[in-house]
Amino acid sequence: MSDTAMIRVKDLHKDFGQNHVLRGINYEIQKGQKIVLVGPSGCGKSTFLRCLDLLETPTSGEVWLDDIKVNDPKTDINKVRQRMGMVFQHFNLFQNLKIIDNLTLAPVKLGLMNKEEAGEKALELLRRVNLADKADAYPHSLSGGQQQRIAIVRSLAMNPEVMLFDEPTSALDPEMVGEVLQVMKELAEEGMTMVVVTHEMAFARQVASKVIFIDGGLIQEENTPEEFFEHPKNQRLQDFLSKVLA
Repeated sequence: MSDTAMIRVKDLHKDFGQNHVLRGINYEIQKGQKIVLVGPSGCGKSTFLRCLDLLETPTSGEVWLDDIKVNDPKTDINKVRQRMGMVFQHFNLFQNLKIIDNLTLAPVKLGLMNKEEAGEKALELLRRVNLADKADAYPHSLSGGQQQRIAIVRSLAMNPEVMLFDEPTSALDPEMVGEVLQVMKELAEEGMTMVVVTHEMAFARQVASKVIFIDGGLIQEENTPEEFFEHPKNQRLQDFLSKVLA
């Protein structure tokens, strides 16, 4: 393991009762990389992602963000989460707050910006995803694709260094998937470090620095998109791709 990696995962295990979901994952992510995790449902992809910012506490092993051990009980996890934005499958917006207030709440509450600065930043982000006209709307009046774009810029309002995406398009109608993936592609082009769990193989092909296949709680294969999709070595990955790319 190198010391230059932005995120380092060492011998990561996660059990839920008798269910051994992660079985000793080692991996490191460099600043600016786009890591895409694929694999069958229930293989541990989302659990791995959620261990990175301690939404799930590892059973054993270590997670490091630069020189901070994320899963050390003494670590201020809220400080870590300011640096790691998280976008979920379901948008997790506050339904009783206007869009603009969804975006400004955390930066103001955490003292990162005053209300005026946060408001300006929020409007700038809304313009970026073509939703500035929705600033005073409530989440329920927006489509799923619009809500997910809001969820992405809500994370960006904190100026994170890493963005984690947990199946961000799987709850959307097919015609809304593209608008969310477009925002993610733009983020990737700007150099954001990203870790993405997704079933969108075309996105993985286009955007990933590396694609990882997880199965049985372990990394079974990892490669550049071209090698991963064109020359898969692992038999289990070959079977998986034959189904998802059919």
